[in-house]
Amino acid sequence: MAKLYFRYGAMNSGKSTALLQAAYNYEERGQRVLLAKPEIDTKDAGRISSRLGVSREVDFLIRPNDDVRALFREHRHEGVACLLIDEAQFLTPVQVDDLLRIVVFEGVPALAYGIRTDFRTEAFPGSRRLMELAHSLEELKTICRCGRKALFNARLVEGRFVFDGDQVAIDQLTADSVTYESMCAECYLTESGGRLAV
Repeated sequence: MAKLYFRYGAMNSGKSTALLQAAYNYEERGQRVLLAKPEIDTKDAGRISSRLGVSREVDFLIRPNDDVRALFREHRHEGVACLLIDEAQFLTPVQVDDLLRIVVFEGVPALAYGIRTDFRTEAFPGSRRLMELAHSLEELKTICRCGRKALFNARLVEGRFVFDGDQVAIDQLTADSVTYESMCAECYLTESGGRLAV
């Protein structure tokens, strides 16, 4: 029976690397896969890229109002064994519902990779829906600068921590450079002055 998987973790936990490895494993056994990601992730445009330097072109991008099941059917080829989605936190709840329908009605497993919460510790809508619907939840772990398990994604703008702003700001190497750091609860609360999103 096909299943919907949500593999989540803080930034730098190897989610894209794991996705690309899963694709390789399927294809090494002669099985075909489809790769997709939300269009809002403008980093590397139509590619899934690992911080280790491995990358691969996606089969399709998902826009905010797209019907993911229709896109899957449009790009599906003979014998597709799996649908792999990177940056799944950017999916809408309705699109996550589409993933479950693909799994159940099309009989194709869907492996979604993403982060659970934003820099304010609030769940992304797509991640929340994946936590509600997925057959299997798997946390991919990484460590904080202090060596403890990282849970949160802190945002830095021009090297300074910020705790307000839009939920989505893709890493940008510009004058107002946006970067992220994976942190444990203690380090996050220290940097935020004890503040959590309300």
